[in-house]
Amino acid sequence: MWGLFSNPSSGSGRGVVLRNQVIEILNEKEFAYHDYSGNNTITAQQNLQSINDQDLEGLIVIGGDGTINMAVQSLAKSNLPLAVIPAGTGNDFARTLGLNIEDPISNLEIFFSTPASRIDLGIAGDRYFVQILSTGFDSLVNERANALPLVKGRMKYNVSILLELLKFQPKNYRFRVDGVSFESKAMLIAVANGTSYGGGMLISPKSDPQDGILDVMIVGPVSKLEFVKVFPKVYRGRHIDHPAVKFLSGKSIEIDSEAIAYADGERIGPLPVKVEILEAALKVWRR
Repeated sequence: MWGLFSNPSSGSGRGVVLRNQVIEILNEKEFAYHDYSGNNTITAQQNLQSINDQDLEGLIVIGGDGTINMAVQSLAKSNLPLAVIPAGTGNDFARTLGLNIEDPISNLEIFFSTPASRIDLGIAGDRYFVQILSTGFDSLVNERANALPLVKGRMKYNVSILLELLKFQPKNYRFRVDGVSFESKAMLIAVANGTSYGGGMLISPKSDPQDGILDVMIVGPVSKLEFVKVFPKVYRGRHIDHPAVKFLSGKSIEIDSEAIAYADGERIGPLPVKVEILEAALKVWRR
């Protein structure tokens, strides 16, 4: 039996279309399935918590990164594989896994015919994340984007960048990475398990969710004009050579400042935050 978990509002209704297609294929193949989606967030979380990983071949999750993040809170450290059908506006986790975003349904053949593998997870407090935990400028952009319900898709993020940049100032951060402490002023900090966020922004293009470490990118202070010039390079991962950009890595990262953190686009809350790597904590299908 397969599990099914979907967000019908993902991708402006794309989730509904893909869910119907997945169900049609499951029926054609005469595969039994159980739908854990629920009618609201609370019910969906309760349904996920009730899953017994010995009862299912895998959990097919249809939605964007937020939906995946919700499912991962229950799948972490279990033997139940996650099968991602990307249906959101960003689909960054699917990018990291090498899945087909343009033709999401084609990924079903991978789930049905190949074994799943294990990848690492990040954990901040009691929240797991698959991709990026961030603080600084982009977290403020997330806050503002959440307050713009009438603007949709990537445009919401672009508008929020412009509005937030008008008043943004770099902050002083205190770090502790694998026991080594230091301070640095920064505009943006990303703790990466995966490669991208924000709908294909390759913030940490060399990150590998199977290498047992977290990569930390720190963008030091630059002028707003320089920031505007450098920021578009993130979509191709070409920002990494800029002199204000520094990378380091570790298994345990502590960050403190007067700032907030987001992980996988979900609000973690005010700093300080301690982030750790959990090796091989999630079973998942990938190319």
